[in-house]
Amino acid sequence: MLELTSAPTLAVEADASSAPQPFQYQGSKRALGDTIRRALPEAHRLVEPFAGSSAVTLAVAADGGAERFWLNDLNAPLIALWGAIVEDPDALVDAYAAWWRRGQDEDPKAVFFEARDAFNAAPRPELMLYLLARCVKGAVRYNQAGAFNQSADNRRLGTRPETLRTRFAQIASALRGRVELTSLDFEAVLDRCTRRDVVYLDPPYEGVTRGASKRYLEGIDRDRLLDRLDDLVRRRVPFVLSFDGSSGGRTFGKPLPARLGLVRIDVRAGRSSTQTLHGRTAETVEALYLSPEAAKKSHLCVAACENGPETSHLDSAGADKV
Repeated sequence: MLELTSAPTLAVEADASSAPQPFQYQGSKRALGDTIRRALPEAHRLVEPFAGSSAVTLAVAADGGAERFWLNDLNAPLIALWGAIVEDPDALVDAYAAWWRRGQDEDPKAVFFEARDAFNAAPRPELMLYLLARCVKGAVRYNQAGAFNQSADNRRLGTRPETLRTRFAQIASALRGRVELTSLDFEAVLDRCTRRDVVYLDPPYEGVTRGASKRYLEGIDRDRLLDRLDDLVRRRVPFVLSFDGSSGGRTFGKPLPARLGLVRIDVRAGRSSTQTLHGRTAETVEALYLSPEAAKKSHLCVAACENGPETSHLDSAGADKV
């Protein structure tokens, strides 16, 4: 039987990031961005092996919590998009704008499928950006052949180009010259991390990577992940992990082994948008796990743990509510 984590569990309210949002992306941690930022210790470099929309990196960059950043994602076209945002945002927005204008003037569904076909033939950054702006829930889906196959949400015609131009200028200013971009397996990234880094891991949750409608390019094998977490703990590389949670009484993922010595923070993230779409009201709780090295230096965790081993309930500013 899998042993439950024995460290204290802390409960906090979610605090959204004020950093600019680059694009809609399912699983984005923007709604929890400032909460996660406060849980992270300061570091020379923040590393995200599963970058996605990089909401945590953007929150930390806005707050000056790291000098350098490393964004990695197995989805190579997504990393190419990040490269365009950081290095040449105006050219990216100009190319996106051509598709955006067509989507306003022509049949938006037909334009989306044309852009999807073009992306599958040659995955250029502006096409990735347009598909994310128009697809259902910003959810990336690929078929077994590796082709993007998500459908269009025809209620969403995409973010206005000038809005993106402003956001991308802010992001480029914060990250240019300070970020490394790669598309590697997460283990190759973790092998290069040291005690001077802080690693934020946001792998696909177990509850959404199985079955006929996988949400991600590739699921994560639990045993592989646990082996790498063991290695990080042994090497004293500080990390924070988003891994499981619950919504409406349904729990996603199994608790992590006690041998890792992690501290768990339950982040109350408010109403579930998925449950709302189905006419139900349910609170979403997402779990953060802090490694021993991260917990020692996390202001949020240290303040809560001073209250004792019992569960502590904190508001979004980190003050005890009890």
